[in-house]
Amino acid sequence: MVELQLILLASIGVISLICQWIAWRLRLPAILFLLLAGILIGPGLGILEPDALFGEMLFPIVSLAVAVILFEGSLTLKFQELREHGKMVRNLLMSGVVVTWSIGTIASRYLVDLSWPVATLFGAIVVVSGPTVIMPLLRSVRPNARITNILKWEGIVVDPIGALLAVLVFEFIVSSGMSKSLAFEHVLQTFGSTLVLGVVLGCSSGYYLGRALRSHWLPQFLQNAGTLTFMLGIFAFSNFLVHESGLLTVTIMGIWLANMKGVPVEDILEFKESLSVLLISALFILLAARMDLSMATALGWNALWVILILMLVARPLSVWLAAVKTDLSWQEKTFLGWVAPRGIVAAAVSALFAFKLEQAGHADAGALVPMVFLVIVVTVIIQSITSSPLAGLLKVKEPDDNGFLFIGANAVARNLAKAMIGKGVTVILTDTSWENVRAARMDNLPVYYGNPVSEHAENNLDLTGVGHMLAISPYKQLNTLSTYHYLDLMGVGSVLGLPEGDQDVRASHQSSEKYVRTRNQFDEGATFAKLASLVSKGATIRTTQLSEEFTYEDYLQLHGNRLTLLFAIRPDKQVVPLGRTDAKPSVGWEMISLIQPEPNPEGLAQSSSS
Repeated sequence: MVELQLILLASIGVISLICQWIAWRLRLPAILFLLLAGILIGPGLGILEPDALFGEMLFPIVSLAVAVILFEGSLTLKFQELREHGKMVRNLLMSGVVVTWSIGTIASRYLVDLSWPVATLFGAIVVVSGPTVIMPLLRSVRPNARITNILKWEGIVVDPIGALLAVLVFEFIVSSGMSKSLAFEHVLQTFGSTLVLGVVLGCSSGYYLGRALRSHWLPQFLQNAGTLTFMLGIFAFSNFLVHESGLLTVTIMGIWLANMKGVPVEDILEFKESLSVLLISALFILLAARMDLSMATALGWNALWVILILMLVARPLSVWLAAVKTDLSWQEKTFLGWVAPRGIVAAAVSALFAFKLEQAGHADAGALVPMVFLVIVVTVIIQSITSSPLAGLLKVKEPDDNGFLFIGANAVARNLAKAMIGKGVTVILTDTSWENVRAARMDNLPVYYGNPVSEHAENNLDLTGVGHMLAISPYKQLNTLSTYHYLDLMGVGSVLGLPEGDQDVRASHQSSEKYVRTRNQFDEGATFAKLASLVSKGATIRTTQLSEEFTYEDYLQLHGNRLTLLFAIRPDKQVVPLGRTDAKPSVGWEMISLIQPEPNPEGLAQSSSS
């Protein structure tokens, strides 16, 4: 028996990994494959029965996992992102929630014949969105920064609000034995106590945890584990004081930490990201495995009409109402009105309250989970497929991705970035060295501090207008990891790296053909060590425009062996590497090269006389 349980637990992890890998290869949301896998091994084949495997511990485990996911998401929320869009986000979290809740309730009541209590709970649950679905979609579609920031904030903050709303509806349902006035008073009391506790406990715990991290009260090796343990403890304590208040508390706690100066949030996120991937994957499989397929089929086609009303009526109406007296264009409003996929919080909350309502004697509560899961599947599939073409049609996509992501913010990278930015090319630098990051910020260059291949980078590294990567770091392992990572995202022709000298020849038989091609774009002598040495000796990176009077041949003859070719910007603003490529610069091209200073005549005379 114990061995069988071990096999089932291990299988959940293995299946999660397979689903994530398939999603990565097909560039589709992992949630689709996780849900299908859960349904297959659960009600489909009857292999996995989560209630039998975990017993009464299932929903506490689900609650803790959702808390970790929301806490991680809230750590990425910076108030500076709301300077232009705070009003829109606030309205979406207020009037938008009310509109979606009302329309979802009415549609499910009359189209799938749910009772008013269950329909009201369904309407409350589907107000949520979710960072687990929104962030991958935004990375794929690349809408403008205004849309991205609005959807990012809404996707994270609306989750605890939706969960709180579901709690209030549930409390009203279970207190229906009281008089209406007493039941309403009970709901108001629950709302007030949850809100007050969430704000007070979330802010205070965030402040003290931030002080502990900033003052290094914990050794480095305990900071990540200590943060996770403290957060889970606060979540449990908040739930103990006020039922289901923990999600709001940990979300506010994370936002406080994210905006507190001097707190090493990046280090915490690097630890949380792997944990979140595992938790999200396992949760979707477990919750999908509990679904009653007979209830799903009994809902019929009317369930799809409910989903279409949510997508085509509730969402657009909530967005356009929220956007009153904002400066959003009609194109931006239209796109925002289309994108609202549901994620893990909707799945978890529906499973939890359906279970409790069934215990309380509401027979139709079993339809709640399949209804919510249908909303998740349909919204994710349709919006993943259509969002990119719609963004292009509405012209709310960021401009062409001719920009560059530099792996490295050292002196060579900074000088090259200045030259490119000066010619209108988007450049973003990344580095794990704080000294390099600080120097880049002093030069007013956009720079990301952290590991460029981490999930935190995927969620927070803004690659708007960026379609190329250049590995220009002294750390060969980081260059290699970054190259393989961005090859999958950008393609072979868009990922570049400096040659590595003799190692290129020695290791070429050990590397893939795609990797070798990334190192064959520049001159063999243009290694990082060579460029760094030349820069330290006074060489500068300059841009020169070719013309009929000053041709490419004139350019080469003028600078001679003092010249190291790097890039050229064509008249169509495309940036191409120079060296071992077939590019033939002509009139109108702008050359970007490293040029050594001219020899000092006096120094040459002295050396010859000696």
